[in-house]
Amino acid sequence: MAYNKPTLAEARAAMVKKQLAGRGITDPRILEAMGEIPRHLFVSEDLWDSAYRDGPLPIGYGQTISQPYIVAYMTQALQLPPDRQGVVLEVGTGSGYQAAVLSRLAAKVYSIERIGVLAEQARYLLAQLNIDNVEIKVGDGGYGWWDHAPYDGIVMTAAAPEVPKPLTAQLKEGAMLVTPIGPRWQQELIRWQRRGDRVIPEQLAPVAFVPLIGEHGWEDDED
Repeated sequence: MAYNKPTLAEARAAMVKKQLAGRGITDPRILEAMGEIPRHLFVSEDLWDSAYRDGPLPIGYGQTISQPYIVAYMTQALQLPPDRQGVVLEVGTGSGYQAAVLSRLAAKVYSIERIGVLAEQARYLLAQLNIDNVEIKVGDGGYGWWDHAPYDGIVMTAAAPEVPKPLTAQLKEGAMLVTPIGPRWQQELIRWQRRGDRVIPEQLAPVAFVPLIGEHGWEDDED
């Protein structure tokens, strides 16, 4: 099937209007970013006709790109500083789409991916899109990235049975960590805010994410 830019652009505009603005995403920075970033490029070409539908899509290696609404919802829940002043940590680069969205809201995005091939693909695609404020490394995301802490926001796109303590320790005062927590196949999206020596949880919504693999998640052979 042949695709043309107007068709994809129209689908993207409809996604923003119906799936995002129509369901409570009010941050104009997020709506603008997701209206401009070509989500179809973050999936294989045979999935382009589904790229702007309200659902996750496979990206290989047992991983997925989250549905557009969830990407927007988690990004809005971070309550990032205005004028791209913040520094954000993402755990679970995947396709790189969430990092691309965050790049429009933050001065710098640090992202961790355990699968080297996905990390390399994401680096290449972000470079092709002239996104130069995202840095990706391969590793166990449950440990975070201490070199650049503390962060103005942390988003985890893989589920863990409990919130990884290294991540809460890397939050700036008042900053948010948004992460799915719970059993392997069904979780609750929880937002944690650092207040002094404590992190205060707030339940947001039921979700289902791929599992975090590593010391703070599950064993690799359980995939």
